Amino acid sequence: MTFDVVRVRADFPILSREVNGHPLVYLDSANTSQKPAQVIKAMRLHNERHNGNVSRSVHTLGTEATSAYEDARGKVAAFVGAATPDEIVFTKNSTEAINLVAHSLGQHLALKPGDEIVISEMEHHSNIVPWQLLCERTGATLRWFGVTDEGRLLFEEGLINERTKIVSVVHMSNVLGTINDVSQIVEQAHSFGALVMLDCSQSVPHLPVDVQALGADFIAFTGHKMLGPTGIGVLWGRYDLLAAMPPFLAGGSMIETVTMGGTTYAPPPARFEAGTPPIAEAVGLGVAVDYLNELGMEAIHQHEQDITAYALKTLSDVPGVRIFGPATPEGRGGTLSFGVDGVHPHDVGQILDALGVEVRVGHHCAKPTCARFGVPAMTRASFYLYTTTDEIDALARGLDHVKKVFG
Repeated sequence: MTFDVVRVRADFPILSREVNGHPLVYLDSANTSQKPAQVIKAMRLHNERHNGNVSRSVHTLGTEATSAYEDARGKVAAFVGAATPDEIVFTKNSTEAINLVAHSLGQHLALKPGDEIVISEMEHHSNIVPWQLLCERTGATLRWFGVTDEGRLLFEEGLINERTKIVSVVHMSNVLGTINDVSQIVEQAHSFGALVMLDCSQSVPHLPVDVQALGADFIAFTGHKMLGPTGIGVLWGRYDLLAAMPPFLAGGSMIETVTMGGTTYAPPPARFEAGTPPIAEAVGLGVAVDYLNELGMEAIHQHEQDITAYALKTLSDVPGVRIFGPATPEGRGGTLSFGVDGVHPHDVGQILDALGVEVRVGHHCAKPTCARFGVPAMTRASFYLYTTTDEIDALARGLDHVKKVFG
């Protein structure tokens, strides 16, 4: 079946607007995706008709809200192949999910000097800084995989060893677009008894992800990159590990019993969802999952592969453009970062915006990746299920204009 991008785009109200007198060309989905009308409507309906707090009330609105919230949890669990919805913890984003694991798992493992944590040079700051802080707190040592000139993970034999306690790497790079084959890392980490976390912020929205097949112990992803709202993210973890870990935040709803002498904690996922959660956001995320399932993640991934192949060819034909990361669509997703000779990325972004083309510029919360390629910043175009070849052509024309302005 042909992927009908025209029909898909009709579901996204924002794509019909203009920017600076030009049709909107939205190429920043790795930053945040746009929302279909179905998600917007579902959240509005929830707030209009079913707004109540969850897991606290026996009245009708509270019961309806609780049902909607837990229904969303079930949808997300099925979407990533979790063994049970109780393995799904709602957070406010991927960053909080990774921090939760760094804090609670680090405490559970009682890390100490001599222990090691392994990450990579390809990581978003959200998968670097929490581990640096954990090492500062415990005396553990942080080590990392490098990145090849082609933007692939450099698997260094011996980096994971008997001292390794946690390995946390990105599944798909938010800068280079690289999709890492993590099977060797997972296998080696587990052979030494280490636990594995994957940052799936860029992979879960764009390609089929099954946590059982990945073999990791934890994954993190976020709603606003997969057609859902901001303010809600997801931590999936093996239930036995979640049940053994201490709480991250304390307060209402995460307790089993409280006395002035002490407290016992609820089982997961409630243990890690202190306070009032993002209820309407969970509803929106559940509907986003429905939308993605209806289109099919295999079909979405293939569409993005086609768009990425077209973009790689189109941009490589623009004089003075340097593409970072894998040069072919194999083993890479729809995120394409580049530089324009002699032009700062901020200038590139401003000129493109004047033409209605929305890209991201800067270090993309991944300064070590930029440093690896000898640049302070990059321009990034990122694609999704609503991206068209016409939009890639608009980007190429915009870059030609950039060259003329700075020629």
